[in-house]
Amino acid sequence: MSDAAWNPGIATAIGSMPGTDPLEAARVVLGELPDLMPFPELPARGVGADILGRTAGLLVDLAVEVVPSGYRVAGRPGRDHRRALDLLRWDLDAVEQAVAEAGAPRAVKVQAAGPWTLAAGIELERGHRVLTDPGALRDFAESLGEGLRAHAAQVAARTGAPVVVQLDEPSLPAVLAGNLPTPSGYGQVPAVPGPEAQRLLGDVVDGLAAATGRPVIVHCCAPRPPVRLLRGAGAGTISLDATRLGSVTGAFADELGEAWEEGTRLLLGLVPAVDPEHRPDPRELARPGLELAARLGFAPKALLERAAVSPSCGLAGASPEWARRAPAVARQVNEVFAEAAER
Repeated sequence: MSDAAWNPGIATAIGSMPGTDPLEAARVVLGELPDLMPFPELPARGVGADILGRTAGLLVDLAVEVVPSGYRVAGRPGRDHRRALDLLRWDLDAVEQAVAEAGAPRAVKVQAAGPWTLAAGIELERGHRVLTDPGALRDFAESLGEGLRAHAAQVAARTGAPVVVQLDEPSLPAVLAGNLPTPSGYGQVPAVPGPEAQRLLGDVVDGLAAATGRPVIVHCCAPRPPVRLLRGAGAGTISLDATRLGSVTGAFADELGEAWEEGTRLLLGLVPAVDPEHRPDPRELARPGLELAARLGFAPKALLERAAVSPSCGLAGASPEWARRAPAVARQVNEVFAEAAER
């Protein structure tokens, strides 16, 4: 990632926030995370504000609608599609106002579902997932890339800050494993081969990186994210839930170590995404990061230079109070890394 969006000891958040007030959310993330401000998402607003509906609203020349089973491809834009667009416009206005009040962040991070999560979560007319139709899959990936490039340009123009794109791929492991159910619920969608998944994701990543001039972040919070595939697809930063990795050994350790050594950065989810029962101890929260660096053979200094800290997932399920406090805790975790690096 370029220096315009990364500096030692950086902290950020995954994207989602609690509540329904876009201006309040924009003020919070700008005030607490000015180095890499996540463009706030407010899924509590319902249809069109969740990850799939919000991303579908970015699509160019494709529309979706809500049916009892979820989101489905529509022949033309309808009420659900217009709602997603309206919500996004309100969010853009809110971010622009927050920036006018407080000044521009060092960089802004915009988030959207990646092509595989989008294609796994939206149905075709007959109920099958988009990813089961090669032509529809290709059209969705191309439309997503085009829409996200336009969105990133608009955010840059509204904020005056460089923009980094984050693709959220929570469904990718299930796509690769063939664990997604068919419409009947009695079968499973065939697994997508790794090279095919990497190629499609890579096409989207390459287009976004070229348009923004900055490497793309890919977020996957599975216990064993497909690091080698994400790196092969061109992800400049891999965002993962470091609290779920457990014992990092064998092939997975090799994948992480190779990626980190060759310049791929890690966004380590170390801070609770929901209100903790007890006041968190930054030293305890930092432990998985320090242990990961040691296991991979890196000095603690690498955590400052090649990693960033975030909550373990989006903050939509947190209280407003914790959503404000979590970024400060993330910065405290970075301070623990800095102390370890000086020893």
